Amino acid sequence: MIDNILKRKDVPVSETWDLTDLVTNEEAYNEGVKKVFEDAKKFNLQYQGHITDAKQVANVITDYEALVEAIIPYGAFMSLDLETDQTNDFAQMRANNFGNISSQIASLVSFVDSEILALPTELLEEAIQLAPNYTHYIKRLIAKKEHQLHPEAEKALAALGSTFDAAYGIYNTTKLVDMKFKNFTVGDKSYPLSYNLFEGDWELESDKNIRREAFKAFSEKLADYQHTTAKAYNTHVQTEKTIANLRGYESVIDYLLFDQEVDRDLYNRQIDVIMKELAPHMRRYAKLLQKEHGLDKMTFADLKISLDPDYEPSITIPESRDYMKKALGVMGEDYVKMIDSAFEDRWIDFANNEGKSTGAFCSSPYGSHSYILISWTQRMNEVFVLAHELGHAGHFKNAHKHQSYFNSESSTYFVESPSTMNEMLMANYLLKNSNDPRFKRWVISTIVARTYYHNFVTHLLEAAYQRKVYELVDAGESVNATILNDLKRSVLEEFWGDDVELNKGAELTWMRQPHYYMGLYPYTYSAGLTISTQVSQRILHEGQPAVDDWLKVLQAGGTKSPVELAQMAGVDITTDKPLQDTIAFIGSLIDQLEALTEEIHQAK
Repeated sequence: MIDNILKRKDVPVSETWDLTDLVTNEEAYNEGVKKVFEDAKKFNLQYQGHITDAKQVANVITDYEALVEAIIPYGAFMSLDLETDQTNDFAQMRANNFGNISSQIASLVSFVDSEILALPTELLEEAIQLAPNYTHYIKRLIAKKEHQLHPEAEKALAALGSTFDAAYGIYNTTKLVDMKFKNFTVGDKSYPLSYNLFEGDWELESDKNIRREAFKAFSEKLADYQHTTAKAYNTHVQTEKTIANLRGYESVIDYLLFDQEVDRDLYNRQIDVIMKELAPHMRRYAKLLQKEHGLDKMTFADLKISLDPDYEPSITIPESRDYMKKALGVMGEDYVKMIDSAFEDRWIDFANNEGKSTGAFCSSPYGSHSYILISWTQRMNEVFVLAHELGHAGHFKNAHKHQSYFNSESSTYFVESPSTMNEMLMANYLLKNSNDPRFKRWVISTIVARTYYHNFVTHLLEAAYQRKVYELVDAGESVNATILNDLKRSVLEEFWGDDVELNKGAELTWMRQPHYYMGLYPYTYSAGLTISTQVSQRILHEGQPAVDDWLKVLQAGGTKSPVELAQMAGVDITTDKPLQDTIAFIGSLIDQLEALTEEIHQAK
């Protein structure tokens, strides 16, 4: 438990990441951005109006890719520095200035897609023969033909890039800079509160009075900013709808699914099947929590607590490294070396400080190693969080090694598969190395409460709510705080039924996640975990052949669609079976928790 919230300048350097691997200093940053801007001008002069044959198509894609690669370290440096402290005025202004310059660069290069797509499809297919490395990239361009606008319209949209991103910036500023939490009091003791403290500590607090009072105080502060946050979100979704209309999509959902390379069937199935078939299992889990904690009622504020509050191991950062290497060692020697480098070379920002972005993420700039953000609380369950983010790092390390930049990024439908795979590998390792019923119960309950709850419940309920928002937007409606609260509460009520009482403030959880500003991202967590659950079982039972197949999938990067990537790993996501098998697996885990709980009670 953290007793105070540090300023960024006061955290130990050893707990921070080292961004000098991206950019050595501020002077190098400024000079680098300036050079890329000048290179973009030269690129524009060289190619605009001159893309007339297959050879020129191949040439311009190659040089365009090099230009994009050149700006990546500066964009990553700007973004990552701000993520660690949103209150940093200098980092804020650097980010604003970078947004302006990147919009200008985007405008200078917007002609590339326009001129390529103005050419006959037959000529583009000829370009594929000349540059087979860009087969997938060019085929995706061809698929965009019917939605491409006039070159001047594309140029204008590109120039407005930073404006289109403004709503997300307002959301983060409201959440991480303007929103100040006062301490809350239980009995005669005062407790500090922040976004990170609530989500990392107080939500998991075993003391009912402290936990529920923290939820109340946290929700009251969210409520103060609900109208500003709703206005920003409405601006974002209306912008998406406008662009979808301009590009000729019937629905904003279809527009957002295009880049994911999946159709409505896969999207709707993920939401509908989980809402219907997983809910009974999770209600059963909620009842088990209520019984073990002796709660008079189960409320929304109680859903994140540990099944065994007296058995919550703590872990230091150095100890977590050992767990990572042992659990993920099945992925091979190169993977273990990557883990060592992540700890030794400060790829990971562990610090818990004011203004730091909430949750955890992994950023993998092409041409560099990954960077992982996490606010370490020393709870053992964070080995799963760290394993998750190292899964992203391992994915992109493999993809970047074997693919060019344009071929390296897989669809967001698939991108959470490698991360959740690592959570499953961690669970397999922990279960294999202990026969103690209480420890086994802790591991399995962590898989349910952390891995599956986070990806199949939290993010899936976000997705169900998000779909309702876009359905309103498609119908020509706008949203405000009242509408968003009603939508969120209706989704929570549908999933939890009468088994969980929704505290006042539960409806405000739509304010807590940044994923709504990232397109149709929330549902992809459960999609990725569906794939990784099936593959992890293959690894558990088949060993090295399954690992080899998975490494090939990681190395394929973005050269294949999500359906093709899953097929490479032996999973057919065009049917309901993998999802239903995964839901049944979750149900079996809860069966085991109930049996282990009974065994532990009998032993007492």
